[in-house]
Amino acid sequence: MRYADLAIILVYLVGITAFGARFRHTQRDLKDYFLGGRRAPWWAIALSIVSAETSTLTIIGTPALSFAGNLGFLQVVFGYLLARLVISFLLLPQYFRGEMFTAYELMERRFGPGLRKLTAGTFLLIRSLAEGVRVFAISIVISVILGTGELASILLIVGLTLFYTFEGGLSAVIWTEVVQMCLYIFGAAVSLLVILQNIPGGWSEAAALAAAAGKFQLFDFTFEWSASFFARTYTFWAGIIGGCFLTTASHGTEQLMVQRLLAARSQRESRAALLASWLVIFVQFTLFLLIGILLYAYHTLMRLPAPQVLDRVYPEFVWRYLPPGIAGLVMAAVLAAAMANLSAALNALASTSVMDFYRPIAARLGKHQLSTMDSLKLARWATVAWGILLTAIGFMARRWGSVLEAGLSVASVVYGALLGVFLLGVLTRRVDQLAAGAAMFVGLATMLYVKFATQIAWTWYVVIGTSATFAAGLLLGALLPSGNRHG
Repeated sequence: MRYADLAIILVYLVGITAFGARFRHTQRDLKDYFLGGRRAPWWAIALSIVSAETSTLTIIGTPALSFAGNLGFLQVVFGYLLARLVISFLLLPQYFRGEMFTAYELMERRFGPGLRKLTAGTFLLIRSLAEGVRVFAISIVISVILGTGELASILLIVGLTLFYTFEGGLSAVIWTEVVQMCLYIFGAAVSLLVILQNIPGGWSEAAALAAAAGKFQLFDFTFEWSASFFARTYTFWAGIIGGCFLTTASHGTEQLMVQRLLAARSQRESRAALLASWLVIFVQFTLFLLIGILLYAYHTLMRLPAPQVLDRVYPEFVWRYLPPGIAGLVMAAVLAAAMANLSAALNALASTSVMDFYRPIAARLGKHQLSTMDSLKLARWATVAWGILLTAIGFMARRWGSVLEAGLSVASVVYGALLGVFLLGVLTRRVDQLAAGAAMFVGLATMLYVKFATQIAWTWYVVIGTSATFAAGLLLGALLPSGNRHG
């Protein structure tokens, strides 16, 4: 245990928590708490999107993918760009018609209150499960640093993040994410240079070894209409099509991302933030995949065994082999990514709980509208409740396998039904609330079958779920009586 490194980590944890908490004085109402008062510039929102999109799963999961495989994961990232174009021109105009707090208000406008609750509840399920995986991912890093048990590690990181999110709302989330993202990109760049310095022969030797092992293979254009083709996770077609559908669902229908788009000053700035975030994402994934390739070369040349859990390969190298001070900086960067994503999830889950469930139910029951201060208290305590629940899920996620792929596949099972019903709302007028709700259940049932009864790769999950939901909606819209049509 190196005291210089621990001191750097401690300074970071205290500093970022205090920095986030100072935004408490800007919180006057729910617009401030859940949308940051719509004061954040587009570039800060872009960095916030990147931070929420990748976080710890990227930092410890992506190097493990290229350590064991190659650059094939980047094929999915190209699909991310296509999705951003779809969102910019199909969904953003809908979100900026009037003032919305959550993505699911669009569903009420188009279909009715029942669909709003169903889609909002689906988001709560997706995000709580996926975030539970991410909470566990950071416990891997904490346990490497401190040698603590997984539960203690989870409690530490959740407790600190919960504090500043409770105090500062979305403003704290966005601006701490800007700081944290810059820190973990810097930390990754430093660690890449240090790995290179530790490889005998430097880049030329590492590149030759990696090339011989096929580590630089990027595209796989193989196409065949067979079960084995759809069982392959990283191909060009799975990346472009699957990555597009996955990101359209996550960034266009999930409150975690839509909340940031709604926090922009205008639709134009929201679009700029979304598109700019892709460039950062591409650079970031490339950087971490290269780290994994260099770690493969290092382990091979030094005749070191790979760790039993590949997700530990990067944090273990950092903590064991980087010079004192540098290791603490990089580990602080990993913690930064975890806290950024967790704070975003806490605020998004709280906003959906309050805006899509509590307020509509209270209005229907004829309860008096809460005062501004009482509304803020409710929002903050909803944040605490979700912090407790995510801690529990994170502890259970220990046995769910690779953290990166587990996080993506858990969400992908449900994303298809969510994206399918949003597309029904935007692209059709004949489908009503009853047909759309039934179509969501068809999509979910389809995906449960695909997940547990087939060998289809997770990269195809959202494509299949969306297609099943959309087709079922069209069919049911034509067959069922139209009694709940809105918009």
